[in-house]
Amino acid sequence: MSEMRFDGRVVIVTGAGGNYPSLGRVYATYLAGLGAKVVVNDLGVGPDGKGVQRAHADVVAKEIVDAGGEAVVDTNSVADEESASAIVQTAIDTWGRIDAIVNNAGICPMTAFDEYTSSDVRKVIDTHLMGTIWMCRAAWPHLKEAGYGRIVNITSSAMWGGRYLALYSAAKAGITGLTYTLAIEGEPVGIKVNTLGPTAGTTAGTYLNEESEWTPLIFKNFRAEQVAPVVAYLAHEECSVSAKYFETAGGRVWQRYLTETKGYTNPELAIEHVRDHLEEIMDREAATAMDDPIVLANSPMMSYKPRPYVRS
Repeated sequence: MSEMRFDGRVVIVTGAGGNYPSLGRVYATYLAGLGAKVVVNDLGVGPDGKGVQRAHADVVAKEIVDAGGEAVVDTNSVADEESASAIVQTAIDTWGRIDAIVNNAGICPMTAFDEYTSSDVRKVIDTHLMGTIWMCRAAWPHLKEAGYGRIVNITSSAMWGGRYLALYSAAKAGITGLTYTLAIEGEPVGIKVNTLGPTAGTTAGTYLNEESEWTPLIFKNFRAEQVAPVVAYLAHEECSVSAKYFETAGGRVWQRYLTETKGYTNPELAIEHVRDHLEEIMDREAATAMDDPIVLANSPMMSYKPRPYVRS
């Protein structure tokens, strides 16, 4: 089996300063162990976004350097356009290039939907969704000019819904939709963009949730180190796929994709038809997989061209 390395490649990992075991921290150290030059980015506020459990990017970068790797610390916020641009500029100023981004930064205050404060709403959306947008926008011109790039957007199975996770779920679903479209636009210029939903026992998880009898089993069987190889593959030059949504937990890796039912067709469709044929509309027996976003985007039906864009 030939070895896959990142020698000469520069990778930004956001949200990489957490206390061990932290997914971002493990991503950064694993990539560095494979030869990547890593920008260890973290604002330092921890998983709740309020600084109760702080993160330390400098500690992670030192760990990488002490192990013989190369790393630089960046403490800018992904949630602001100018700060996100500064993160990318850190890579350019230090090593003159950028090859891949792992958009991992995030916070997750957990409570009932009607209990969130307006500040919570802005912080979660700004960090997860807008943070991913700003990072991709900042890096895109550099990747496009190089004709090469890999973007790994960390999402979550919570995008399908989860108790006490309304804001987090909304943001992660937005990231997944963004990923599909960026993959379409990146295809002709050598940029591959994928999403990954990881599951692992982390310090963030124990901080945000009360410990239970399951906690020791989660940490034993779902380790952050088991997620890092999947992130690394998606960030590697040998990654052959784009516009895909993967999940990983406990050493298992799988793809999730959308399907559609056969449904009900009637050119004279009326409200009563929907009511009377609802079971047929929802019947999954003959469901089929939808085309991948890139395949769909290249189909004749999607070959439209927008009117000239007018900047506001």
